Amino acid sequence: MAIADLVLIFLGMLLLAALLHPLAQKLHLPYSLVLVAGGFIGSELLVASGLDTGLRWHHFNDLVFYVFLPVLIFEAALHMDGRLLLRNLAAILLLSTPMMLLAAGVSATLLFYGIGYPEYFPWVAALLTGAILSATDPAAVLDLFKQAGVSDRLILLVDGESLFNDATAIVLFTLLSALALMPAEQITVTAGMLKFTTIFLGGAAVGALVAGLAVLLYRSLITSFNRMIVMLSAAYGGFLIAEHVHVSGVMAVLVAGLVFGELQRREGDNPIRHALHNLWAFSAELSNASIFLLLGVTVTLAMFQEQWLAMLIGIVAVLLARGLGLLVTVPLINLLPGERISGKEQLVIYWGGIRGSVSVALALALPLQLDSWYTIQSITYGVVLFTLCIQAPTMPWLIKRLQLGQS
Repeated sequence: MAIADLVLIFLGMLLLAALLHPLAQKLHLPYSLVLVAGGFIGSELLVASGLDTGLRWHHFNDLVFYVFLPVLIFEAALHMDGRLLLRNLAAILLLSTPMMLLAAGVSATLLFYGIGYPEYFPWVAALLTGAILSATDPAAVLDLFKQAGVSDRLILLVDGESLFNDATAIVLFTLLSALALMPAEQITVTAGMLKFTTIFLGGAAVGALVAGLAVLLYRSLITSFNRMIVMLSAAYGGFLIAEHVHVSGVMAVLVAGLVFGELQRREGDNPIRHALHNLWAFSAELSNASIFLLLGVTVTLAMFQEQWLAMLIGIVAVLLARGLGLLVTVPLINLLPGERISGKEQLVIYWGGIRGSVSVALALALPLQLDSWYTIQSITYGVVLFTLCIQAPTMPWLIKRLQLGQS
């Protein structure tokens, strides 16, 4: 396909995203859900008219993974309150790593035995699905939290859990994808944990190094344009360097974003900081909207006709796994000094475990050599749509019912 055609399609998607935003506000629906519906209807109309763009879902995986994801992770880390994060870091790490790994394992077990077809859907495919589904994305409900007056700490716990478990899920996905393509290779649990830790911490180290060098250049520049270039270079440069040396690019981006976020807070409010904030917010909105439009474009009715049972098993598995994960980890968090997580807050954290852009991105990045890729992708789409159609719209009612909002 010619580059001009690709640019026209992309511009058309952006225009569609702009037109759908006021519709989402008017209908009081999550913007991401309306984007999915718009992408699906638009693609179906193109197919019905006999127009074939030549694009298929696997054309988007590199675009999503290498272009959109770094922006989303960096922007989320950039705008997180570093001091509040540090005070609640132990709780967030317990929610984002042990709970995520437990939930991924429980989901995988339920999926493996629920589908019951080990020749086509083996353990490694079930674990890969569990890893994809364990990545949360509260973007669809965070605005609702703020509008309802939910406490800053609860917002931080949900947002921080998502930020760190996205990184963990992507590292786990990378390891399991490699293992799925090399079934003859044997790997012990100890070796797997060591590899996971190396990739995770190695990515953080690369991010710290890249951010440290970029900060020196950032401080020598005074215009928002030049500083934005430095921050983009840190985000994408850290990601690509980390991936090149086979460690976590997402962890590199996350650490770089936290470093720049703290740097900006120390500089205080100023016009340049506000300009950079707006630029990153726009970039993240653009990336997020593009991913959900791509979800709508790549989802098909055949998925629901052929994979409805697998989707249903996936939804039940995710809900049960998250509930079990909270039952195990929250009592440990409540032993820590500081504020406890009340039963009402636990319900909000449970129901606020929305699956979104990262899960979609990982589903789009599935290797085609994996026999069960279509089932894994279908399960992911089913779970994401469930969380967007059921969990996100009912969140305001739950907050009101639990009386967690502030007048």
